Amino acid sequence: MDFELTDEQGMLRDTVRDLLGRAYDPESRLKVLDTDLGWSREVWGQLAELGVLGLSFSEEDGGLGAGPVETMVVLEEFGRRLAPEPLLDAVLLPGGLVARVGTAEQRRRVLPELVSGARLLAFAHEEPGSRWPATEISTTAAVDPDDGGYRITGTKNPVAHGDCADELVVSAAMPGGAIGLFLVAADAPGAVRKPYRTFDGRRGAQLEFAAAPAELLGDTRNATESIASGIGAAQAALCAEAVGAMAEALRLTTDYLKTRKQFGVTLSKFQTLSQRAANMYVSLELGRSMSYYATASLADGTVDPVVVSRARLQVGRSGRHIAQEAIQMHGGIGITTEYPVSHYAARLTAIERTYGGDLEHLQVLTRRVGRYDLVEL
Repeated sequence: MDFELTDEQGMLRDTVRDLLGRAYDPESRLKVLDTDLGWSREVWGQLAELGVLGLSFSEEDGGLGAGPVETMVVLEEFGRRLAPEPLLDAVLLPGGLVARVGTAEQRRRVLPELVSGARLLAFAHEEPGSRWPATEISTTAAVDPDDGGYRITGTKNPVAHGDCADELVVSAAMPGGAIGLFLVAADAPGAVRKPYRTFDGRRGAQLEFAAAPAELLGDTRNATESIASGIGAAQAALCAEAVGAMAEALRLTTDYLKTRKQFGVTLSKFQTLSQRAANMYVSLELGRSMSYYATASLADGTVDPVVVSRARLQVGRSGRHIAQEAIQMHGGIGITTEYPVSHYAARLTAIERTYGGDLEHLQVLTRRVGRYDLVEL
């Protein structure tokens, strides 16, 4: 397999890197995070103009029809700059579900506005007290006897960037027990959102529905497989973002070792520190290879839960190792708000716990051990 980017993919990477590099340095990013929104509408508009918001959607739906590799390239740059714009939470995941499940009319109504940056979505699936994968849904959808539509009742939390969404893609148990997907206006009667700030500086919300009017997404009565596929693609995107964050955390650390002096020499002259930096590089490449593995699987048209969990497990372990070592080798400055390393550590920690942590993904793999004739550790 050729792991080299094509000329077009390289241009995409360089363009996004240049845009985010001009938009964010550590100081300006902190200012944006402290706003009510937590990200920049101006940068969002620039991403829309470049076509980044429409990369993963077909031309028929107003997008560019690019593949998973292009998405990986963009998300790596988001991770490298810790860009707070909700590309995954507000576009790729919920928009991908609309593209996958929605009717032609729903796609025409929702996706072009999503691609242009005029509409924001959020995926409301996880519920308080649930663990990944959230297969038991307590939120219910009842048929409205007045108009034949649906009414949603239940609580969803956490909902990433649910605080700023214009419309919500909500999972709910339908009459009969099957899981369906529904479109719910964020300001619909009976819908209440309670926003909060996450520990990595992002935004989320708890959404409470009390007989809120909802529109069935598509004509399917069981969206379980589509939800799993959508989250699987999001997992690969998270891996790519983590690789970008790990690469930058390693760069910051090695640069610090080359400039910070102790006993009259730079820290890079101490063999133990150089070896620890080399081990960080090994972890980065292990994580990168598994990110490529997950992306290659998607490019082949397969969303395999085993591939996803293999990738997430290694990327999570690599991210934890690099984050901890980066802070340790920076010393006290590594945990200050003003210095970027602590923010990379926070984001890597958040990614590790999004859609299942190490334990959950390890359980996915161990439940399938019996399918193999030989298992090597």
